[in-house]
Amino acid sequence: MFLTAIIVYLAILLAVGIYKTRTVKTQEDFMVAGRATPVYKLVGTLLATWIGSGSIIAGAGLAYRVGFSELWLSAGAWVAIVIVYFLAGRVRKIAQYTMPDILEQRYNKWARILGTITIVIAYVTIASYQFKGGAFVLNLVAGIPVEQGIIITAAFVVLFTALAGLISVITMDIINGTLMLLGIALAVPIVLHDVGGWTTVRETLPPDRFAVFGKKDFVWAMGVFFPTFFLLLGESSMYQKFFSAKDAKSARQAVIFWVIGTIIIETSITALAVFASVKFKLEETEKVILHLATHGSEIGLPPIIGIMLIVAAMAIIISTANSFLLTPSTNLTRDIYQRFINPNATHKQIITLQRILIFVLGFLGYLLLTRFQTVLQMALTAYTMIGAGLTPALLAAFLWKRVTTAGGVASIATGMGITLIITLINMFRKEPLLEADYIVLPAAAGSILVLIVVSLLTPPDPPEKWKPFVENNKD
Repeated sequence: MFLTAIIVYLAILLAVGIYKTRTVKTQEDFMVAGRATPVYKLVGTLLATWIGSGSIIAGAGLAYRVGFSELWLSAGAWVAIVIVYFLAGRVRKIAQYTMPDILEQRYNKWARILGTITIVIAYVTIASYQFKGGAFVLNLVAGIPVEQGIIITAAFVVLFTALAGLISVITMDIINGTLMLLGIALAVPIVLHDVGGWTTVRETLPPDRFAVFGKKDFVWAMGVFFPTFFLLLGESSMYQKFFSAKDAKSARQAVIFWVIGTIIIETSITALAVFASVKFKLEETEKVILHLATHGSEIGLPPIIGIMLIVAAMAIIISTANSFLLTPSTNLTRDIYQRFINPNATHKQIITLQRILIFVLGFLGYLLLTRFQTVLQMALTAYTMIGAGLTPALLAAFLWKRVTTAGGVASIATGMGITLIITLINMFRKEPLLEADYIVLPAAAGSILVLIVVSLLTPPDPPEKWKPFVENNKD
């Protein structure tokens, strides 16, 4: 029953991808969906991209273990989306293809190169743990070993993404976003009722599950808050989708509905994990939502809700994997090949190369899975890579005209470097130098400090560098 539902869902996705290949004629079609995306499609794709295995697997697993204090992880994104509202229109008016386009326009080619490297490392990491999330689903519904499930999920994601690029991703994300909202939000009151109601939940679980910081403290809360906060503000696929909007007004309107949908879904995921912990005792806590979907009948969950939950979980995983493979392939094609190797490449050459790169990056993502113990570890590391490496320089481009080229480039290098060094040291130590929960603190602090100090110690950039960004601020 569950397997049939997933097969039908994946078949529909594939059919749409094949159909949409007919509409891809140019680089603009493949990379930014022809810059003609209306508000409702933009909302769906922003929602479906952000809510991924980081939420349904890592976030849910954390909520199962610590309770509602997990929402500090989610809240970082909510605050960031509110800030994004004021940037969305400005980003669309610049009308580029990728975030490194913006970095070079405001800083220089080294900012583009460092930005591209940062995005490729982080986004391949994020895409890879979506493969693992898909494997968890296939393991639960069909008994497929996780190792084989990873290969199946990766193969499907790579094929679908390569077919029609952002056009196919945005089209299917309308369905994906709807499935997420319906499947997860509807399950919350039903599961709460089935476990005995709110009184039973409060009486059964320890008090720390309902405390503001759980068993942790404020420093821990900031350690999980800031990775999602900084990641979202520097989220390259989000900017790529703003570039795809039909105009600046559409980009801003989409953000309003995006933050509402994100708060509903992420709060619902946390609640489901906490409620499930009343009845289910799991060793593999990151599978709690998937276990609830497939074993919910044990506590009275209607089969149709279980099916909706499992399909919603697969939708969450597939849609995020699509976007996080498409973005780095776009960066390598646009920001390295077209910018430095073959500036006169034809649309056909660019699209062909990007499709090849999607397959290559998918394979690299598969190999990367062996280097981390949990999805949460992978998520926090990737979030920090983007958040500390790119976000300070990107925000400064729009918000601080005194930032200099040297300051921006040094900031990117510092944030990326600190994150990489600590992560690599952790990989070869029995006890980590610094837990993944806390890496963002020195990485982001170092990036911001270097940005400010170097900018103030170097001559201001000429007005033609910063004026396009400041003028867009007045829109």
